[in-house]
Formats: sequence, C-alpha cells, structure tokens
Amino acid sequence: MRQIFTTTTSWSLTIAIAIFMSVAFVNTTAYSQTDTTYTHLLRSKTGKSASKNALHLVLPPLRPAVISTTKINVYKSDDKLLNNVQVYPNPVTDQINLKYEITRPANVNIKIMDVLGNDIITLFSQRVEPGEKTFSYSLNSKLNRGFYFVRVIAGNESVIKRISVL
Repeated sequence: MRQIFTTTTSWSLTIAIAIFMSVAFVNTTAYSQTDTTYTHLLRSKTGKSASKNALHLVLPPLRPAVISTTKINVYKSDDKLLNNVQVYPNPVTDQINLKYEITRPANVNIKIMDVLGNDIITLFSQRVEPGEKTFSYSLNSKLNRGFYFVRVIAGNESVIKRISVL
C-alpha cells in the first residue's frame, strides 16, 4: 500500500510541476525592447503558424572576446611521453644503439633485463629535454650470449624491446 501511494504521489507531483513550468514560462516572459529576438518573436506571433504555448528563450547579447598573445603549453593526459623507440642492430655483437623521442622533459632510464625480468645493467639514467635522442653503449663482453630485453622508462611510461646478443 505504501509503495502504491508514493508512486502515485510522485507521478502526480511531476505532472503538476510540468504544467506549472509551462504556464509560468509562457505568461511571464519579459522581453527587452532593444533585443533583436523581441522583434523576431513579434513577427512569428503574427503569422498563422505561431504557437501560443511555445517556450521562447532570450539569450544575452554576445560580447567581443579579448585575444591574448601569451603562449601556453598544454599537455593532454592522453599524449604519449615516449615515442618511436628503436633498438639496433639486432642481433647485437659489441655495441647497442637506441633511438627514441621524448615529447616533454622527463627522467629517462635505460636498462637491460634478462628473460626473468632481473636488471642486469643500467645504461642511462638522467633528465632529458624534449626531442629525438640517440644513445650508444659498448657492451664489450659484459653480456653472455642469449636473449635480453631493453627497457626504456620515461616518466611513468615504459617500452620494452627484445634483443639477442651473439
């Protein structure tokens, strides 16, 4: 019984508010004499197809915008910080070369990991300015033959590339 009463009451209240709002907007809308929408509304009311119960809204006039010449760097959250990571030559014999692109200043770490994910060598760890960067590192028998992973970390993004050492 209680649920039927609340459902019936809420529907009745919703319909009453809708009727009140439509009557209030139609009868009490005040128009400014200098506004161009006033003349437009007068013309449409004199026509045969004008509706008496239509809702008319008056928008404020547009003001000219102020233009600033100050440049602002805006970084979107969906922009990638680390792009175009390349490791060459692959397979590696004595020297490894990396090329990567950074879109904004960040701390960059370059590490070599084994197949289990253990860090073997940290090749590079510094703050880097935006742009395309190249990095070369001489291995000189520091790694045994096998498969390794090069992990490039910039900020909170990382890219992992597989290499094989001969």
